[in-house]
Amino acid sequence: MIPTATLTGSLLRTYNTIFQHPISHNLEWRHVHALFRKLCQVEEEQPNGNLKVTRNGQTLVLHPPRTKDVDTTEELLALRHFLEQSEPTMLNSNDGTTHWLLVIDHKEARLFRSEVHGAIPQRLLPHEPDEFFRHAQNSQNLSRGKEKPEPNSFFEPVVKALQGAGPILIFGTGTGTSSEMEQFVAWAKLNHPDLATRIIGSLGVNENHLTTDQLLAKAREFYSNLAASPT
Repeated sequence: MIPTATLTGSLLRTYNTIFQHPISHNLEWRHVHALFRKLCQVEEEQPNGNLKVTRNGQTLVLHPPRTKDVDTTEELLALRHFLEQSEPTMLNSNDGTTHWLLVIDHKEARLFRSEVHGAIPQRLLPHEPDEFFRHAQNSQNLSRGKEKPEPNSFFEPVVKALQGAGPILIFGTGTGTSSEMEQFVAWAKLNHPDLATRIIGSLGVNENHLTTDQLLAKAREFYSNLAASPT
């Protein structure tokens, strides 16, 4: 099995399509099968036509496609969740020297090693949307025009993924209650002060108009300027 971070070409495009927001309706099953054959151990088709794939102890059974494309949200989320759950732990360095970038909004959190060009993030998304989101009942919670993530459901997995990480830079959009970045920083200070001390900066960026490489370049520039600043 190869690590996700080494994907290129059509395999990388397929991987990114599975995590695309809004959900893509142009994802072909043949591309999904090609991706999973590259990333996973595959048991050839069973007598019933099922394809069993295993990765890092996680197993997914792919049933025979009914259509050319992945045509339901449930099917796509199953693919997404399998890739999330089977991803090896990315933040395994506790020497405090690796620089990390967290890009967060109300839809997902993405974790990068900022010094790795073209890095594929570890993504943290709702595993059960109906449980993950609470229906907002007041104007404050409706400030983004969408359901807001429950902080403990969303932020705790982010903190768990960041355990043992070194300095953390955070990118996000919006301000105040419309900024998941600011909400996370405030929540971390209250609930995980040890992690909050490792947050060395939080910057508002227009992440929807920046590629992954552009986000990483901004992070490297920030860390470089920080290192050059007098103490």
